[in-house]
Amino acid sequence: RVREAFPGARLGIHAHNDSGLAVANTLAAVEAGASHVQGTMNGYGERCGNADLCAVIPNLQLKMGRPVLAPEQLAALTETAHIVSELANLKPNPHAPYVGRSAFAHKGGVHASAVLKVPESYQHIDPALVGGQSRLLVSELAGKGAIMGKAAELCPDLETASERARQVLREVKELEARGYQFEGAEGSFELLLRRAQPDYRPPFELLDFTVLVEKRQGIGIVVEATVKARVNGEVIHTAAVGNGPVNALDLAIRKAIVPFYPELDRVQLVDYKVRILDEQSATAAQTRVLIEASDGERSWNTVGSSTNIIEASFQALVDSLELPLVRANGNGRKQAEPQAQAREGRGMG
Repeated sequence: RVREAFPGARLGIHAHNDSGLAVANTLAAVEAGASHVQGTMNGYGERCGNADLCAVIPNLQLKMGRPVLAPEQLAALTETAHIVSELANLKPNPHAPYVGRSAFAHKGGVHASAVLKVPESYQHIDPALVGGQSRLLVSELAGKGAIMGKAAELCPDLETASERARQVLREVKELEARGYQFEGAEGSFELLLRRAQPDYRPPFELLDFTVLVEKRQGIGIVVEATVKARVNGEVIHTAAVGNGPVNALDLAIRKAIVPFYPELDRVQLVDYKVRILDEQSATAAQTRVLIEASDGERSWNTVGSSTNIIEASFQALVDSLELPLVRANGNGRKQAEPQAQAREGRGMG
């Protein structure tokens, strides 16, 4: 009606998302003759947000055939969306259309297998057009094809014989039945793949640990962790005091293995999440721990699961430190060579 009332005017649209229709209204306005579109990256804005340009732009260009950006500019959309999230100090929405981490993620045996064979059967566009990529999620629903596809994505240098793929699939199903989940812990899944190789040897073994929590008068809570580890055939005992059970355990583990692998000094715990899986079990509930670690250039996620939160944390911590070492060794089939250096101070204390 506005177009009819002002036939010679240039029209624009500025939509808010109060009804969840900002993108739809914007596209409808363009269809009706609007030539000026206002919106925000990731839909950030007051109340429920504005029209999300990360959805408006690719819809206009790829679905409606209206040129908006050069191909190389459109291919930078996902990266730009993440940069804006970082600048806004907001976590990217993993389910955002086109640019979210899950926008082209696939789970399930037949589904994942079909994507590997005919990507367009389950993907509405080529993810590369907006700077994204397909992701196969590993779960109890995954089939052999999905396992092999994920193996090729994460570790293209590893052997993925069918029998080993079936072995990994069996292990994934067993672990997920015990509370593990690998969709958000690809680091732990990569280690499953590497450990399935016949000549894989871990760079270290953590044999035992103890965590003591004390409430001391005049001091407060004191937490001490002790660890028994084997590195390159040598058994080491270490202890550390931390500001909590997980921190103390992390410090004790590092005290044992960093003298052999000083490159682990660069690895930092970036995020730590705990999820209670069966709340009705109260304090005896199964707990899942997710850890994000980074060496400053690359980040990875690992998982642990147990009715004991410290045990679950221990599992995830071990994976987070083992993964960068086996990656540095190429294919993870051989034990990484420990660095020779002075070992003073590695004992208890």
